[in-house]
Amino acid sequence: MESLRGQVAIVTGAARGIGLGIAGVLRDEGADVVLADLDERGARLAATQLCSSGEHAIGVGVDVTAQSDMARMAAEAAGRFGRIDILAANAGIYPHIPLADLQVADLDEIMAVNVRGALLAIQACLPQMTTQGYGRIVLTSSITGSVVGQPGYAHYGATKAAMLGLMRSAALEVASAGITINAVLPGNVQTPGFADLGPEHTRRMLAAIPLGRFAEPEDVGWAVRFLAAREARYITGQTLIVDGGQVLPESGE
Repeated sequence: MESLRGQVAIVTGAARGIGLGIAGVLRDEGADVVLADLDERGARLAATQLCSSGEHAIGVGVDVTAQSDMARMAAEAAGRFGRIDILAANAGIYPHIPLADLQVADLDEIMAVNVRGALLAIQACLPQMTTQGYGRIVLTSSITGSVVGQPGYAHYGATKAAMLGLMRSAALEVASAGITINAVLPGNVQTPGFADLGPEHTRRMLAAIPLGRFAEPEDVGWAVRFLAAREARYITGQTLIVDGGQVLPESGE
């Protein structure tokens, strides 16, 4: 597979977890990377981990729900590195809220971050990608909502399914400009936030995974890297499940 050297990638939600795993893989594969996150200090520290000189990785503080921040992110990437080849729209939140306790404000917040955030990131990067006649956009959806369900995550599942509707229609609109849009659907990933869900959740989820382990953030990163490759030029509007086989069994036996 062709190196990503000379290409520029933006990863949202990149200060930690899956986003940092994606950014690390893309940097290792040669891309210059812009790590964007609400936690500006965390994004800058993460960028330093990937490239201490700052020559090939920078961190920027953004609120993905704010159109002005997304425009600034794209402008900073293009201004610093000259292009935008890859967008990994990964930023997302996943609070556990039982259906009976779910408030309108909760739904509005998660929709804003997970769905509006992805849409605004795409819109911000499109002008530069269109000018280039080239772009690879990869959304981080989830098996939750898109393939399976989980109690306490109706609002989260709704956003992750919505992202796929956004992806499919958007893919049709940008295809003629040489831009592809696809999505990865992770299962359970070993991130700092995952540990907060408690030992019983961990036990149940691990028992459901045929490969017998949770994903590392880099496992998702390699799936993004594939969809971001020049060689993936004929793949658009598609999903790639990264779950260790979790959705395969017909029963829980």
